[in-house]
Amino acid sequence: MKPVGRAGLLRAGIFFLLLALIPVLGAPGWLLTTLIFTVMYAGLASSWNLVGGYAGYPSLGHVAFFGIGAYAIGLVFTNSVGSGFEPFLLLPVIGVAVGLLSIPVGWIAMRTRADVFAIVTITLLFITQTLAFNLKDLTGGAQGKSVAPPPFPVETFDWPFYYAMVVMLAIAMAISLYFRRSKIGLSLATVRADEDKAHGIGVRVTAVKLLAFAVSCGLVAMIGGVWAYYVGFIYPQFAVDPLITIGMVLMAFLGGRGTLWGPVLGAFILVPAQEYFAQTFGASELYLLAYAAVFIVIMLFLPRGILPSVSERLARRRLAARGPGESPGTDAARPVDPAVRMEAAR
Repeated sequence: MKPVGRAGLLRAGIFFLLLALIPVLGAPGWLLTTLIFTVMYAGLASSWNLVGGYAGYPSLGHVAFFGIGAYAIGLVFTNSVGSGFEPFLLLPVIGVAVGLLSIPVGWIAMRTRADVFAIVTITLLFITQTLAFNLKDLTGGAQGKSVAPPPFPVETFDWPFYYAMVVMLAIAMAISLYFRRSKIGLSLATVRADEDKAHGIGVRVTAVKLLAFAVSCGLVAMIGGVWAYYVGFIYPQFAVDPLITIGMVLMAFLGGRGTLWGPVLGAFILVPAQEYFAQTFGASELYLLAYAAVFIVIMLFLPRGILPSVSERLARRRLAARGPGESPGTDAARPVDPAVRMEAAR
């Protein structure tokens, strides 16, 4: 397993320190609310990236597990949440349970590839949403299901939810970093490049794919549980909303899927942009067009995502700056290894 560089640790430390200090420094309520959803989507995109980025299996049904996590909190804490922190303590149980539940689903879905896999997973989304509407004894159907309100002080009501989302993002990124720097990440990269060849060189393809899928689904379910507790009322059309899946996928692609910071960068661009356009265009829903335009413009100029595209352009400039006078034995005369490019982008 490769050691983590000091620069990477310093960057992560500064990032999470700033996130931790924002409420303490007196951030206004609107900013904290926006940050809760921004960090939530950063965690979702990072979780999706484990299977959609590293393994190359673009799941479009992850919101089904988001909804399962949300309803799990609603079922357990319908009447009381005790001191208010009990739902947070239940999250690891939800993550493990949903991860195990997702294994047979993943085993079936991952017998397909590429576009067929995407269709299979989006079918899972609509099956889960239909069940949420029709299992009225469990979910409340279209009438929704409430979660008991927490007894947090009004002045700091959002703080526990914000820090819970930050912790979930940190966990998702830590697992992503572990995947990248371990044999798991190497196996997933081999599967993404050529699954048939991965079989031929002895990679345990099915096991590593199911591991990535289960961990990804468990993390998404935990984030769904925090979301349900925060909003306080769960409706099927919001808990199992296709737009949530689209959001996490777009953010991962925008920042650069298969990278550590790409999904986070994508979330911190798109979620505030969506909030701004929603307030600017209001109920006309024209903000959806503006939201899509931001993504399209960036993808036209940076088709591989922001981080990989910028990293590759910088590498080309460094090679060009060395000039044609370099001898064949120098680094400038050597082709840039695609694996080195990916490592630099990450």
